[in-house]
Amino acid sequence: MAHELYTRTNQKLYFAGLALASLRQAEESRALNAQAQAMAEREAVLFHLHGALLGLCHEIAGFYHLLEAGAPRVERFLDAGLLRAAPSPELAELVELASQPETWLAELLDQHARLFQPPQAPKKAKVDSRLPLIETVGLDAEEASPLPSTKQLEQWRKSLKDLALRFRESLTEC
Repeated sequence: MAHELYTRTNQKLYFAGLALASLRQAEESRALNAQAQAMAEREAVLFHLHGALLGLCHEIAGFYHLLEAGAPRVERFLDAGLLRAAPSPELAELVELASQPETWLAELLDQHARLFQPPQAPKKAKVDSRLPLIETVGLDAEEASPLPSTKQLEQWRKSLKDLALRFRESLTEC
């Protein structure tokens, strides 16, 4: 069972690496659709990194025989209530990292959540009643937070990989 969980995490980290290579190619490309390819690969990297994080959470929960071991969402593992019910140093570290907005893990979770948010027009006060109630939203509008760079995504992948290796070492020492 543990090796199966390791394999899932490892596969997601591997696929994130492949998507990062494709992202670099798309960024260097002069093709007409290079910008769309880069966006798709950036989303693929985020998707696979989030999957690797979920796999790591499953590894931890499986080791400690937590009831939530099969939870389908990372957020279920990063809950302070779960940590109080079943304390573990690995989950405590993940909860701590996720709760601080400036950490790589919090940024990864935020960027992954943004994948599922539709574009929205900037909020502004309605001063003229003759203006339309609904306005179109363009994808080229300024975003509240910039997309993660390739370098940042590579750092997140490395941080997650290092964390998984360190956690596995501590989990096998017990």
